[in-house]
Amino acid sequence: MADRSAPPSLALVQDLANTLDIESGQDALAAPGGLAAFLREHGLPPAPAGKRALSAVQRLREALRAACLAHTGTDLTEETERELGALLAAAPLTLTVDARGEAALCPAPGLTGAAALTARIAAGIATAAADGTWPRLKACEAHDCQWVFYDRSPAARSRWCTMAVCGSRAKMRTYRARKAEG
Repeated sequence: MADRSAPPSLALVQDLANTLDIESGQDALAAPGGLAAFLREHGLPPAPAGKRALSAVQRLREALRAACLAHTGTDLTEETERELGALLAAAPLTLTVDARGEAALCPAPGLTGAAALTARIAAGIATAAADGTWPRLKACEAHDCQWVFYDRSPAARSRWCTMAVCGSRAKMRTYRARKAEG
């Protein structure tokens, strides 16, 4: 099976988007301690406990999934575009320059929880947009899947997380529909 993992700049986006298994409905963030475990696993300061922080991260996740789906040709709704813009605006970044003169966008100091996660994701997306890898992070077109994967195909035209499962199902549905028409 082909490697569908995202490069380091986009790995956090992929990991967050895939905390919800659409087919089974299992949400790793909503499990007891799920958000705290996710943040800890990714080296982020803990979120203030409560439904508000969880809701913000879940909204971020769904807006990012929609953006990844847009990379397969489905435009973002205006509402999702506004939601993602508002979430990203609430997570400031700073430009840092190291001893060698290398510049990087980093989360502003003092951010925790959802704001720290969002800022780290924003910095990763900015890096990926600059190096041309951002459009290759896609969500599977299958409405019952939408798993986020990194498209490593030469032409960057993959539409499904796996051809063996979601791609085959889509092609079989198309075949059956044509057969029923004719």
